[in-house]
Parts: sequence; structure tokens; C-alpha cells
Amino acid sequence: MRAIWYEAQGAADDVLTLGERPDPQPGPGEVAVFIKASGVNPSDVKTRAGLRAPMSVARQIPHSDGAGVIRAVGEGVDPARIGERVFVFNAAFKRAGGTCAEICVVPAEFTGALPDAVSFDEGAALGIPALTAHRALTANGPVTGKTLLITGGAGAVGLQAIQLAKWMGAGKVITTVSGPEKAEAALDAGADEVVNYRQQDVVEAIEAMTEGEGVDHIVEVEFGGNLAASVALIRPHGLIASYGSEGEKTPELPFYDLMFKNAGFQSVFVYTLTPAQRAAAVQDVTRALAEGALKPRIDSVYALEECADAHKRVEAGDKIGSVIVTPA
Repeated sequence: MRAIWYEAQGAADDVLTLGERPDPQPGPGEVAVFIKASGVNPSDVKTRAGLRAPMSVARQIPHSDGAGVIRAVGEGVDPARIGERVFVFNAAFKRAGGTCAEICVVPAEFTGALPDAVSFDEGAALGIPALTAHRALTANGPVTGKTLLITGGAGAVGLQAIQLAKWMGAGKVITTVSGPEKAEAALDAGADEVVNYRQQDVVEAIEAMTEGEGVDHIVEVEFGGNLAASVALIRPHGLIASYGSEGEKTPELPFYDLMFKNAGFQSVFVYTLTPAQRAAAVQDVTRALAEGALKPRIDSVYALEECADAHKRVEAGDKIGSVIVTPA
């Protein structure tokens, strides 16, 4: 099979290699998937660059998310799954065989059914963004009727969180963005209100939108950098669920400000969800897809030979939606 891999961490142009590798075979409990599309997430490029941790394997095929068709199953997996269209996730977390190859082998539970109406490119944009969004939304119980703040509403997680929140029955969804094009994308996804944090005071704007009441739940892309605003805006018994804190990696927590509100914080790391949390997320994402309520936005698509360019597109930080590489 053709694949991209790297044997040392560094710049995309320096370490990503295109070549051929032996076709992997599924073991017990695993499936082999013909990959039609591979999703490039920020965690993938940070891992390749060496910004997260040293390599855990000698040769890494990158990317945790993808989509394709099951071609073979291992012992213990129903052979009827052969030919099933699936989205794939967690493929490269502490594993050598990611989705940036023509074939990827993963545990069967690291796949979800992909409806015929959903393209493979869209399927490859699910995985980390959709499961992260789901966990961040549900970590404090149902969001039905609640007022939500989803920061970074034009990112891959943010856009899917907006759609899932509306599908789950949220009362009002407010989001923050950095410009008019991103505001349009967030509104298209279903956001009720948008705040441009480069032009508006976020706390003042959202207090005005909520008649001074703030929000019940926050899905947070930048915990440390936005902490003061989050604490000011969260209602009593609310939750700040965050999946990132790149700007301020070691923030000081204003404990008593949160304690007096009985408000909480939940970190979200999609790779280590419990089996029950992961299964619930896959079930809901699959239902939302089937009902047409969830449609991932694609920023750009690259051929396998252009994988380094795809990584650089993610690193640029101005994409709207997901970046895809097509191995086949």
C-alpha cells in the first residue's frame, strides 16, 4: 500500500515520507479499512512536529481520523461488516498505523457507521472533532433548553459542536469568532448569536445577549486565555468543558469564584474517553448524520503527495473546517 510516514519529528517538508509499506492485516477484534479520506487535525501536526511528546513508535503513519470501506475483519468481528462504509478515529494514538495510507487497521470499536449520504471527505472530518464536541456538550448532562457558549465557533470542533448542540435541543447557542467569514460559517452551522472577539468585548456582548444572566455551559477551545471571561459568564451550577489551552498552558484557577457559583470544569481528551463515553458519542454522531443534522465543513482537500502542504494548511491557523488528504 502507499502511505505517508515519518521516523523523526520535525517540519512537515523535512520528515514526511511517501512510499510503499506492506498491507496491514487485522488481528482479533480489528478491522482493515480501505481509506478514502484522511483527516488532518491540529493534534496530528503537533505530534509530527514534536510539540506534544516524543515518538512512541519507530515509524509513524500519521492521522487519527479517516473514512473508507471495511475490507477485512479479524477474529471476533462479524464478517457481515465487510463492505461497510465507516468513519475511523483514534487510529494513530499510541499506534503506528494512522489513516494517511491506503489501508488502516484499527480496533472495530474505533469505527462508526457512515451513512451513504455522507461523503468520505465529510466522514474523515468527524472523529476527533465530533467526539470531542459530543463529550464537551454532554459532560454536565443534557443541554436541552440551556444557553451555551461555544468558543472558536468556526473551528472543526466548534462547527460540529454548534450543530450537535442544536440537534440536542439547546435553547440558545452563542459562539465567538475572529472575523466575518468565520461568523458566516458559524451562523450557517446554526449558531443563534456570534461575537467577534477581535472587535467586541466578549463578556459585555454576551451579557447583553443573555440579559445579564450569562450561560449555562461553555465548550471552550482556549481555557487559560479565556478563563476570566468564562468565570464571569458561567451561571451557577454550570460547567466549563475545555479541550484546549494552547495560549496559556498553566493557568491559575480562580477556585473561589467558581466555588461560590457551584460551577465546575471538565477537561476533554478524546483519545482516553471511557468505552461508554465513546460508544454514546458514536451512537449520537451516527444518528445526527443519518438525520442530516450534522454536516462537517471541509476547508481543503489534498492528494497523498501533498500531505506536507495539508499539514502546513492546518499549522497556518486560518482554516475554516477540516483539512483532508485522499490516499486513494
